[in-house]
Amino acid sequence: MVGLMREKYMNVEKLLITKAKEKFKTIVYPEADFSPRIIEATKIVAKNKIANVILIGDESSLVLKYGKLDNMQVINPKTSELTNVLAEKFYELRKNKGISLEEANEKMLDPFYFSTMLVQAGYADGMVGGAEVSTARNLKPALEVIKGKSGLVSSCFMFYGKNKFMKNRPFFLADAGLVENPTSEGLAEIASQTVKSANDFIGLNPKLAFLSYSSKGSAKGESIDKVRIACEIFKSKNPNILADGELQLDASLVPEVAKRKAPNSEIKGEANILLVPDINAGNIVYKAIQYFGGLNAIGPITQGFNKPINDLSRGCNVKDIIILTAITAIQCE
Repeated sequence: MVGLMREKYMNVEKLLITKAKEKFKTIVYPEADFSPRIIEATKIVAKNKIANVILIGDESSLVLKYGKLDNMQVINPKTSELTNVLAEKFYELRKNKGISLEEANEKMLDPFYFSTMLVQAGYADGMVGGAEVSTARNLKPALEVIKGKSGLVSSCFMFYGKNKFMKNRPFFLADAGLVENPTSEGLAEIASQTVKSANDFIGLNPKLAFLSYSSKGSAKGESIDKVRIACEIFKSKNPNILADGELQLDASLVPEVAKRKAPNSEIKGEANILLVPDINAGNIVYKAIQYFGGLNAIGPITQGFNKPINDLSRGCNVKDIIILTAITAIQCE
């Protein structure tokens, strides 16, 4: 691990792909029938043995459109023998919610439900979708049947690259994709989930900043109290992890600013995990970092599911799909 992480994480992508190859998990892609980006990415994934690929779609149509699909399995829910098997399993999981077996069979014709059930039933280890549809469309089946380990499912973004301030320091931001307005307890749990993700993916030594428009009491307000209390809860449960809050973004990331705004902060302007108070702030910050800061952004990466189901941004490119595939494989237990 130490050897792979030389030169201040300059090759984050290589590290992630190497770890994914070591696991070589089976990843399913529900959008193969209507996403050229997914096909282009999975051809690279399969060729380089980053993961074992399952595409959901009509094989004849896909081959006609894209040519040979070497080392990839294609499953068509309309003709597969697995459809009835998965429908029965889905019915057993959801019958207490009033779903009928007939409705379960109809659900399995939906590529997102079918793919999620492949993971739930163990035919695949993880799923990557969302290149062409909303987060709600992609993750709804997983929220129904995969569910969360602790009841809370959140997300994070991973950023890497080089700009004036970050200088090849990868960092994480949470939650900018799933939890709309977490409580202090929820925000502390999101922080714990993000620490685990950062460690699993790149072995990050975590330094957490709970973000606000205030630094260490420079302003007063209910939202500031929420962030400060969340930090206190997290620190009480994780006394050996560096964490501070409330902090403004510049006091979290720029040592010179931290000396003026938060001189007693243990973070010292070197945070690598940023916790935002709500999804509004998170979504705005993540897109500003990506487009104005010129950094690579991967995510939203889900955290807390019993099995990994991940969501692409609809603005993703082929490389983003490959990297999120690697992350999904790493998440598989």
